[in-house]
Amino acid sequence: MLLPVFQDLIKPQWRAILGELKLSGGLPVSDLARLVGASYMAVKQQCEDLKKIGYLDRSRLPRKVVGRPEIFYSLSAKSDALFPQAGVNFTLDLLEELKALLGDNTPDKLFFQHFQRQQEKWQPLLSKAPSLVEKATKLAALREKDGCYVRCKFDPGNAIRIEEFHNPLQRIFECYPRAIAMELRMIEQLLATRVTRREMDGGRTGQPRVVFELPTLGDR
Repeated sequence: MLLPVFQDLIKPQWRAILGELKLSGGLPVSDLARLVGASYMAVKQQCEDLKKIGYLDRSRLPRKVVGRPEIFYSLSAKSDALFPQAGVNFTLDLLEELKALLGDNTPDKLFFQHFQRQQEKWQPLLSKAPSLVEKATKLAALREKDGCYVRCKFDPGNAIRIEEFHNPLQRIFECYPRAIAMELRMIEQLLATRVTRREMDGGRTGQPRVVFELPTLGDR
């Protein structure tokens, strides 16, 4: 079954195609069209659309009888993200098990190691940026690739701001708030400057977010 969010957002015909290919491991267009109850050309076009955005692989199968090879579609590695994976609840359960087995400080030790390794991975990339603005912009881009939803804003008269509207670790931070300080320390080390972290309530019409404020050159 596709993730519920994709059940809601993906075109019904795409859902049907992805489901049949998941069950079968791959099908020629003729068989796929029969299973989803649509025409050959309609299904071929839908499959081509899915291939263009990376969710299907295409190959050709020799026909058992005389004729041109059949077009064959299968799910790509990228399509794995459309189906449920072990998520945050599983992670939280494991952390609780580790606390029971190895002591209450075990999750904090793991968080420290995680952010230390992330810093080591990103440091060489940020060290090439010649200014704090460019470092902050680069860091925002790296965090977005890691699953955050981030925007970096710079006003010469005010602090540089990294505004974060989503963080995949938010549920974990709620249960293990000391990890927040470890993440902040990593950000300060990467940017080589002090950083102020603020949790902003979106109010009735705004979006809740976390804001990382960096000093301007005159404030450093």
